[in-house]
Amino acid sequence: MNRLVENLHRIKNRIEEAAIRSGRTSEAVKLVAVTKYVDLATTQQLVDAGQLDIGESRPQVLWEKARGISRAETRWHMIGHLQRNKVEKTVPLCNLIHSVDSIRLLKAIDTAAAKHELIASCLLEANISGEMSKHGFQADELEAVLEQADSMKHIQIHGLMGMASLSGDLADNRREFARLRQLKERLSQIETDKIKLTELSMGMSGDFEQAIEEGSTLVRIGSVLFEGL
Repeated sequence: MNRLVENLHRIKNRIEEAAIRSGRTSEAVKLVAVTKYVDLATTQQLVDAGQLDIGESRPQVLWEKARGISRAETRWHMIGHLQRNKVEKTVPLCNLIHSVDSIRLLKAIDTAAAKHELIASCLLEANISGEMSKHGFQADELEAVLEQADSMKHIQIHGLMGMASLSGDLADNRREFARLRQLKERLSQIETDKIKLTELSMGMSGDFEQAIEEGSTLVRIGSVLFEGL
């Protein structure tokens, strides 16, 4: 537990320093702790240490942990690929779905949210690396996607999410993060009651400082949180 708290404090300090370098405060950047490689007990320890934003990439694990974590104010983030047959159980548990990567998925989320009488908060995933293995919309698709999302009654779009190339170095990643920020800035002119592009989810354990310096507001950090455990 002590090592986990030390790791958490160290990462928060690095987030604050990167935010300051970008001309912002640490409050402008939210840490989403990715717990896909740790068990329920370790996740509970993280929540008990005050880390309430928890990210999972597998819906079934998110369901299990959401049932098992004792702190009701925990905020759950779906950060991995979400299949449409898992949407109905996932939507009512999530504070934010980062990985909306198709119109069909967006429609399924809208339908599930209507059934549960709620508004689903979502980010649109953009393929910023150009890798065929990555999910996400192409940049030139997003304006039309936002227009369709605006017609959905139970969807709120809060911003964009992206993953840098696994094959690139930190300089390559920084350029990709900058492109996503520029894309968000361009699309931010499309603002309605249901579309407010205030969030940028980008940056993971190996590149979150570069992501923050390029404008990230949500960093998804897993492995470095659990070093030494």
